[in-house]
Amino acid sequence: MVNTEGQLFTIEGVAAALIMLATAYIVVNATSVYTPGDTHINDMQLETLGCDALTIMNTPQNTSVQSPLQSMVENRDGNAFRQMYTSLLNNRTETGQDNVQFLANVSYVRSDGKTVNSTTALSMTRPLLAGEHAVRVTDLVIINTTKNYPADCRPATCPSGACNRTVLVEVYVWRG
Repeated sequence: MVNTEGQLFTIEGVAAALIMLATAYIVVNATSVYTPGDTHINDMQLETLGCDALTIMNTPQNTSVQSPLQSMVENRDGNAFRQMYTSLLNNRTETGQDNVQFLANVSYVRSDGKTVNSTTALSMTRPLLAGEHAVRVTDLVIINTTKNYPADCRPATCPSGACNRTVLVEVYVWRG
């Protein structure tokens, strides 16, 4: 061999080419387009829709009357709740109705101040099935506990008188 410098440059070029190919392979495999955050957009939309509907129902027309939600929860009027909430959830600007389902419960702290009692369903469109994915929406409502609620809902400070009490309205919302 006359000149060995050419061999060294050739080996160096091959090594550099292998490094560039390996780098390109790693970069291409590392840039996947899977974005798991996009799967939660539907949940956020349902949660916003359900929360807005509860807020509308819990807003009185003026300061001297109860909100529709207060009246419905206080009187345990599940039919009125179902009609109004379904109307608000399934209302669309397009023709036809949406198909959003819900299940609503009312929970309160018992008079002992230590345990929470959750009533049976205030209202529902249909039962929640095992394979369906629901989001939870809540709102606090002030009610008069002398009407339609058991004695354990009244605070110890007024066992038989008219008492205002805060209860939690919990609604599970899903598309079905």
